[in-house]
Amino acid sequence: MVQANMMHVAVHVPSLASVSSIKPRSRTQKIKPGVVCAVFDQTVGGQLLIDKEKSKSRRRVFFLDVNPLCYEGSTPSLQSFGHWVSLFFREVSHTDPVIAVLDGEGGCEHRRRLLPSYKAHRRKFIGLLNGSQRFSRGHVGRSRQFIMDVLGKCHVPVVKIEGHEADDVVATLVDQVLQRDYRVVIASPDKDFKQLISEDVQLVMPLKDLERWSFYTLKHYIAQYNCDPHSDLSLRCIMGDEVDGVPGIQHVVPGFGRKTALKLLKKHGSLENLLNAAAVRTVGRPYAQEALTKYADYLRRNYEVLALRRDIGVHLEEEWLVERNTSNDSIILSDFFGSMQETQKVTRQNRYHFSSG
Repeated sequence: MVQANMMHVAVHVPSLASVSSIKPRSRTQKIKPGVVCAVFDQTVGGQLLIDKEKSKSRRRVFFLDVNPLCYEGSTPSLQSFGHWVSLFFREVSHTDPVIAVLDGEGGCEHRRRLLPSYKAHRRKFIGLLNGSQRFSRGHVGRSRQFIMDVLGKCHVPVVKIEGHEADDVVATLVDQVLQRDYRVVIASPDKDFKQLISEDVQLVMPLKDLERWSFYTLKHYIAQYNCDPHSDLSLRCIMGDEVDGVPGIQHVVPGFGRKTALKLLKKHGSLENLLNAAAVRTVGRPYAQEALTKYADYLRRNYEVLALRRDIGVHLEEEWLVERNTSNDSIILSDFFGSMQETQKVTRQNRYHFSSG
């Protein structure tokens, strides 16, 4: 594995070798009511979700969003990482190129300078961990290196850019991949990636209840939200995002609700178009008009916080687009789970000796 460091960009690139293409196995999966997803290249309701002819002519590149896979709920878990990655290699990506992306140190700071409440709950959680677990920082560092080593041995390049979140790195690289006429699949449970969905960009999400990865396409997005991804991002900027600590306009104008926001965005298309229109003419009822003019900077700040950046200083390497060599997968993942079992055994023994002493 070769490690390159430049401009505060840490990229771990394994030696990639071309291998014969393996066709995905056809499987029939049941989908729970209310879950809008496609399980692999299957059909739902009798309609084909993926254009088979198009998929044959244009290869896919997968982006693996590593950080959220390393948690079981809010608890850090290498076991969770191993579980989802092994399923991902076995059932989803096969020999397609995979690029893994990690959050860089201080990745949230830019957005926190704009909005101090951004992902504030995550800081509190980390603070509790550091206060309750000795040497937690060193443990996190060793775990991250362990994860990078596993991915590297499975011939997956790992990209980590200091000062930037993985979401923005992925968004930047997605544009570069599309320019090379590939299709993109982003493997992540993060809803922020939905703003990137298009005919050429899909998501594949880990669904815990179903214990499998499931594809999510532009058709599913439109069926679920009844709007295009850009309009939905504008809606989130108006209504806020409680999970990420982004307050909506209802915090300052209680009467401005989702129904009003949807109506205005349907007419104007985007937040910026709406704000520009409100600056020169009446676009709605007096309370909405006043809110859009008085709190325009508030809403634009929300947009800057929630919109993914596509200008990060990272460049796609041609060797990342080579078919992935899967020859190491079985033994590397087997060793990984064996190591996890041994670690758990030692931990239980230490706890027993500590409690007995």
